[in-house]
Amino acid sequence: MEHKYNRYGSSRIRLTRRHLLGLGVGAAAALTAPHIWIPKAQAASGARGAIKHLVYVRLSGGFRFPTAFNGDVADEFNPFGVAAGVADGVQWGVSDLLSRAGYLSEVANQADGSTLSDLGMRAVSALADQISVMPTVDHEPLAGRADGNHTTGLERYLTGYVNGEAGIFTRIMRGLATRYDQALKDGVLLLPAFVMGSSAMARGLGDYAEFRPPILSGAGFDRFAAREADPPDWARRMITETDTRMRDRQHPALRGQIDAFIQTRAATAAYSEVFASETLRIDNDSDELVDGVSNRTLARLFGDSSESADARLALRLFHHGCPAVYLDQGGYDYHSDEEMNLPGAMERANRLISALFVALQMMDHPEGGKYWDHTVVVFGSEFSRTAGGSRFNSARGSDHSGDNATRWMSMPFFGGPVPGGRIVGASTARADLAAEGTVYSYRAVVNTLMDGLGCDPEVFFPGDDFVPDLLEEKA
Repeated sequence: MEHKYNRYGSSRIRLTRRHLLGLGVGAAAALTAPHIWIPKAQAASGARGAIKHLVYVRLSGGFRFPTAFNGDVADEFNPFGVAAGVADGVQWGVSDLLSRAGYLSEVANQADGSTLSDLGMRAVSALADQISVMPTVDHEPLAGRADGNHTTGLERYLTGYVNGEAGIFTRIMRGLATRYDQALKDGVLLLPAFVMGSSAMARGLGDYAEFRPPILSGAGFDRFAAREADPPDWARRMITETDTRMRDRQHPALRGQIDAFIQTRAATAAYSEVFASETLRIDNDSDELVDGVSNRTLARLFGDSSESADARLALRLFHHGCPAVYLDQGGYDYHSDEEMNLPGAMERANRLISALFVALQMMDHPEGGKYWDHTVVVFGSEFSRTAGGSRFNSARGSDHSGDNATRWMSMPFFGGPVPGGRIVGASTARADLAAEGTVYSYRAVVNTLMDGLGCDPEVFFPGDDFVPDLLEEKA
């Protein structure tokens, strides 16, 4: 077994099934061992500030990644085969499931009969040269086996650790605090990051409490009404004095939570005019152009799924300065009937990906260029899945355990700051998914994205470094 690891959160691993099984109890203990926090002086992704907007998608329930984004492997890992007609030079294995694109023939305009294909939508397999994949992202590269537990795997995905003190999006908001402070001084109102899914992504304990982003349920502001007028000066003074007295009566350990509540209420009042704008009423079927694209066109591109509403709202929130949106998509915990159900489920995910490609490349960014030039889209999950050496388990589904098939999140990335068509980090052997190259921790991926957003290095995971070459350096 070759296994080299440095303090930057990356490793070179070659683990056979025999090695995994031989680790036994010690491996299980490694999953819950204390983390070593190593101070980090500064950012080092090489692409600091390259990202203005981040779309962060979780494929919910544990997604079987080789069936989509690491497809050129043995049938026991990807029983659906590889796609035909993929562009020359694409390094990563494009599964045949990414070719499913029944949406292309859907009529987009009844007046002229044009289809989504006419609007520029494509099968995801035809976009592979614009997508890069990290085949071997791992929560804990030093652990002897995967964390295939739903609760702890999801905790790691949302916060970086089991019982982490801050969700990834809370870290982002704390990391951008200086930017928001400066915007307020300049009289510019920037919307925060938004969480449209699992609430732990917005967790904030201790010093992180005041930076928790809003959690949005219902994917819309259609029923949000702006306040009619500001209260008079005497009423504002009374409110402020009451808040101060209430806060000062609390134990010091609780005051951060009180401050967070007061700030949230103030922010809601300040943002009310934006929240009540027609731009955010994404289901109004308006043909008014915003950033060059109407709400009607976005609705036709994305369709009527729940993730459609989330994605369309994300793009409109970006117009008002929102740096990042998190959303959950689908439900992939197919312990049974995966063979029958996954292809249809993938078509929904494919449409989301294809629509994001088209919309981001159509929309004009307020700072110049297209939204595509300034946005990164990322897909991940709490873990991958295994069929224990077969194409499917006895119920024609898949499970999750401690093996390589469960361990590796083969995460796709696309957008202007991401050069496409590449494998970043370690690839995997066809026969057993053993890593061949440098394995990066999930936290190193998050560090890279936060650095790309321009976050203060104080919020980076200090025991993990960055993923070189994931993002393109700014000229």
